Amino acid sequence: MIDVVLPCLNEAEALPWVLERMPDGYRPIVVDNGSTDGSDRVAAAHGALVVREPRRGFGAACHAGLLAAGRSAEPVDGAAEVICFMDADASLDPRQLPLVAEPVVAGESDLVLGRRVAAERGAWPLHARLGNAVLARRLRRGAGVAVRDLGPMRACRRTALVGLELADRRFGYPLEMVLRAAAAGWRVTEVDVRYLPRAGRSKVTGTVRGTLRAVADMRAVLAEHGQGQRTTIPA
Repeated sequence: MIDVVLPCLNEAEALPWVLERMPDGYRPIVVDNGSTDGSDRVAAAHGALVVREPRRGFGAACHAGLLAAGRSAEPVDGAAEVICFMDADASLDPRQLPLVAEPVVAGESDLVLGRRVAAERGAWPLHARLGNAVLARRLRRGAGVAVRDLGPMRACRRTALVGLELADRRFGYPLEMVLRAAAAGWRVTEVDVRYLPRAGRSKVTGTVRGTLRAVADMRAVLAEHGQGQRTTIPA
């Protein structure tokens, strides 16, 4: 069984589609981060393990899901040790999870990122796409990580990720994961996944406040890892 962590803040509209498309052998762990729209009830009704994380922050939700997977983990044997992350807003199709998980299961990669390819016009706003490209270029040049996207659909081994001791609990969590993985000598690769128009409004690039908060978080993580202070909008 492969666990799939889905950080969630008011995604009741999207969750049915996401959870109904979860592949066999993949267990969804929905981490409710203070939703007020009944997301936790929707998730439970669709068979997900629901974890409640009262501390607000994307990284806090991701880390709570990681720890929950560890507490309920099956005996370690190949796929049982692999964990995936993906957004719960229906912008990513769970049926593509095997694309990112299988290279880890096979021992071909240590961290696989899903490189987003827009499925239709408007799925990925231009300013977000350009900002993400700049950030990916900084990772290639500064950290030697050959990626083109800081993709939110990703897979790695659970105990190895716990060992990286990620500290960020905000929007810098995905970036810190890649930086720490590279520093630890992990094989970081990427595969293409379809990127769809999300359900509802984005909490990051869809609002000025969300964008500024994400920029500040990314800058802090880059500075801590010696990558300088300049960055731009993450996707």
